[in-house]
Amino acid sequence: MKVPILQVALDLLDGSRALSIANAAVNGGADWLEAGTPLIKSEGMGIVRQLKKTFPSTVIVADMKTMDVGALETEMAAKAGADVICILAVSDDSTIIDAVKSARKYGVKIMVDLIGVHDTIERVKQLENLGIDYFCIHTGIDEQMIGKKPFEILSFLMKTTNLPIAVAGGLNSESVADVVNAGAAIVIVGGAITKAKDVTAATIQLKKAINEQKSIPSVLFKKYGKTELYEAFSKVSTPNISDALHKKGAMQGIRPIKHGFHMVGRALTVRTMDGDWAKPIEAIDKAEDGWVVVVDVNGGSTAVWGELATHSAKQRGLAGVVIDGAVRDLDDIIRLDFPVFSRYIVPNAGEPKGFGEIGAEIICGGQVVRTGDWVIGDDSGVVVVPSEIAQEIANRALDVKEQENRIREEIKHGGSLGKVLHVKKWEKIVG
Repeated sequence: MKVPILQVALDLLDGSRALSIANAAVNGGADWLEAGTPLIKSEGMGIVRQLKKTFPSTVIVADMKTMDVGALETEMAAKAGADVICILAVSDDSTIIDAVKSARKYGVKIMVDLIGVHDTIERVKQLENLGIDYFCIHTGIDEQMIGKKPFEILSFLMKTTNLPIAVAGGLNSESVADVVNAGAAIVIVGGAITKAKDVTAATIQLKKAINEQKSIPSVLFKKYGKTELYEAFSKVSTPNISDALHKKGAMQGIRPIKHGFHMVGRALTVRTMDGDWAKPIEAIDKAEDGWVVVVDVNGGSTAVWGELATHSAKQRGLAGVVIDGAVRDLDDIIRLDFPVFSRYIVPNAGEPKGFGEIGAEIICGGQVVRTGDWVIGDDSGVVVVPSEIAQEIANRALDVKEQENRIREEIKHGGSLGKVLHVKKWEKIVG
């Protein structure tokens, strides 16, 4: 059996960062280098030229994701130095035929990306007759965030075509052995290498996993499923989550009364009135183990929570409480060492009148919160993640954290944040 090729996907935005990471990956044994679609859109054909000039003996893949003008885009990539050009299987046959003709003219290969194809087996049969060179089973980054994986179709495709098959989609040193054993000829790895603190070491580890066809624990985060969200959210900060939510989700004006907590749990919502602490107290008994009581006090500044409520919540196994209103007994609550987030701290409490409701949709810190949503709090504040997108946001937040870890390493090796990110290059052009 021929040892599969390791193709490193450079899905970055900045050319100089891509070249630096590419150099480290080649030193670790990368066989092919891919100028990813984001990189090509950001830097154009210039980055393909730079990759070929810098790594003349390495196969350069241009992930054009072509859907039209197949001959023209193949020609421009080939002239820039690409050895393999990727086009989309969902393109019209005429586009693929022209791309193949152009590829033969310039001595390059065509890889067809099956992303977005539904009747895969039928489309593969059609494409093989058009003269392409490689198929690529591709689970896109956005699909990975919601838990999709590239393995399902590989075994079926192996029975359908004799062409080499590339596999891409969240692969790392733990999972590459599965696709190699299933017959993949080309293993495409992106983030598991490009986000690693030590790119060369990560590449060596991937090559070892491929060559020995065995799973090796990855230093990066795995993609989490719906039943593992507590673990996933426990690994990231509220700023990571807010970035994953496109800068949204953060409660305004809600702060921890004691620093050092990382609160994670699902919400049980409470709506009450100023000073009416009946419903918040009732919610302690209704909340499930590990949940967070989230209280909307309708702008009130009289305490609806104190030391006794905190003691009760801790005894019941709650993960914390968030109150868009006031708490009291600060010194006692601090001694109880339980996560409490609030807008105000005051000495005076109200009375238990029983107005309000438990479990209804509320507004807390300017954010809509529904029972079952995920609530995460730390020293930076509190964010809320709607339950229906929690798996995606958890994985995207982990991706944010990994990207930051990579940038931190580049800063350690002599860069500044501005230089590493080339921040001036990305400033919005006005006028």
